Amino acid sequence: MKKYTLEICVDSVESAINAQRGGAARLELCSGLIIGGTTPTKSLFEEVRKNVDIPINVLIRPRFGDFLYSDYEINIIRNEIKMFREAGVDGIVAGVLTKDGEIDMENMKRFIDEAQNIPITFHRAFDVCKNPIKAFHQLQELKVRNILTSGQAQDCLKGKKLLKELVDLSNKNNENKTEILVGAGLNIKNIEEIADFTGAVNFHFSAKRIKQSKMEYKKQDVNMGLKEFDEFKILETDEELVREMADYLQKRF
Repeated sequence: MKKYTLEICVDSVESAINAQRGGAARLELCSGLIIGGTTPTKSLFEEVRKNVDIPINVLIRPRFGDFLYSDYEINIIRNEIKMFREAGVDGIVAGVLTKDGEIDMENMKRFIDEAQNIPITFHRAFDVCKNPIKAFHQLQELKVRNILTSGQAQDCLKGKKLLKELVDLSNKNNENKTEILVGAGLNIKNIEEIADFTGAVNFHFSAKRIKQSKMEYKKQDVNMGLKEFDEFKILETDEELVREMADYLQKRF
């Protein structure tokens, strides 16, 4: 049994296939990764499921932006958790905060109840909560399986001091363990420093490279969304980047 986890975040079937070929242990499936990820469609999940056989965790996030959700959005999240549970997902990735930056315990309990026995990962809403140590203990109390975090920094290298503190807390309780899943800005150049400093064994990585569109006719200067991003450049998980990371982790652990 592997002593580490390499989770790859994907938002397409092609990326999922590349991730598995490269040696990913698990997928986090979302849509719109360029805006931090939102809930994928059921059809996307089903098509990915047909083409890979590693575990798939699904991100449930109804929109871009903060993690203070309206009653309507809470209902959407609960319904989507139920839908993906019934579709056979391996894990749910969700998170919700109060207006004061605390973990919304009431709604997290509702999400966990809806998921039933499916493992829950609390996503990077953790990185914008008020008190990360208090939040860790609350999520551990809820028996959340993983916390995806950069250590409340723009990237995990900058957040390594908090990550170490969180990993140490996680390791103190093996019976009801909430694992720290390190992500944001992770790459083959910094993985050794992060692993050495924090003691982490669970890593989240998108391994994206830009793929040029196969369109022959390209209408320029018309954007469908973010003006900063070229419509004819597609972000896709690169098999070789995943393999490079998987090979390093296999040798290390």
